[in-house]
Amino acid sequence: MLHAAAILKKLLLEKSVRTGHFTLASGQASDLYIDCRVTALDPFGANLIGDLGWHAVRSKIHSEHLKIDGIGGMTLGADPISLAVGMTSATKHPAEALQVFTVRKEPKSHGAGQQIEGNFKAGDNVIVVDDVITTGGSTLRAMDVIERAGGKIAFCLVLVDREEGGRQAIEARGIHVLPIFTRSTLLDG
Repeated sequence: MLHAAAILKKLLLEKSVRTGHFTLASGQASDLYIDCRVTALDPFGANLIGDLGWHAVRSKIHSEHLKIDGIGGMTLGADPISLAVGMTSATKHPAEALQVFTVRKEPKSHGAGQQIEGNFKAGDNVIVVDDVITTGGSTLRAMDVIERAGGKIAFCLVLVDREEGGRQAIEARGIHVLPIFTRSTLLDG
């Protein structure tokens, strides 16, 4: 897995990390922008994220004897990560395969008016996913929607924790955050 982490780090740095002057989704100004979607939607990046994410998730599931039904988070950032981890789980350990779902920012205005799409039902134990955590706002919103729909959140998987307070905000709700990278590990040279 160490080799895969080094390759994914290189890919993230090449495709997803930009420096300059940016306004983040949180409204904060930053000299660093991390667009993980570019890497997560790359087929090589998706395979690496699936492998590393599933390894991290499966280790936590086994060490804590958890039963997990599904994986998902706020669209669009979480979607390719959730699908990559779910597909890897089905390929490598079919008996432990995770179902994948996505959380809409707003309920659908037609049809059944759902805010959660895909393979999710009330009572499911799930892993919440985000691509990047800064303040934790979008992850917390996804958690609210999942809990209102009857889901039980086991923990959160994030591709990059920017180390700007989001992890602490999520963990203040009693939900452990499992980052694949932090700002420090991603940018350590």
